[in-house]
Amino acid sequence: MGFLIKNKNRIAYFNSAEKNTAYELGNQLCELMQEHVLLNRTIVFLCIGSDRATGDCLGPIIGYKLSKYKTLPNIYVYGTLEEPVHAKNLKDTIETINMAHEDAFIIAIDASLGKSNHIGYITLGVGPLKPGAGVNKDLPEVGDVYITGIVNFSGLLDQMLLQTTRLNVVMSMADQICLGINYCITQLKALTLQS
Repeated sequence: MGFLIKNKNRIAYFNSAEKNTAYELGNQLCELMQEHVLLNRTIVFLCIGSDRATGDCLGPIIGYKLSKYKTLPNIYVYGTLEEPVHAKNLKDTIETINMAHEDAFIIAIDASLGKSNHIGYITLGVGPLKPGAGVNKDLPEVGDVYITGIVNFSGLLDQMLLQTTRLNVVMSMADQICLGINYCITQLKALTLQS
């Protein structure tokens, strides 16, 4: 089973090394999104990170992949390898999203640091994401739901840890997260056709 913990804060942990991770992540995400999609609310995937540090490129890689296969008309992706959303433009991007997509349901996606035995785990949580917290950056909170990938452990010199993160860890999590999102979107598409 992919879940490690599901607690009162509504955070679920998935081990990206397990076979059913994408399916379980997709099902949980679908439950969180279903009402909003059926109400024709715009869905925004805000993929945060920089392509200049291996540990921080999870968001832009996911954004790049999602931009290739989104299949519902009310879904938008911000933050790709070509146009990353990072510390310097996050505030402006949030303002752009709020102006372009009034009352959008935002799913924020970012890399995170955690305990060493959680490296490779994906989290899905309800509420806003606090990007940059792992490297002591003061950035605006964003999102109704968040997805993070724990790419490395937290400790001294966190910025250096992001620079030395293994690309294989990032790519494995990006693949699982994208498969989960794609599964979720496929399920939601079927629901909208039925209603």
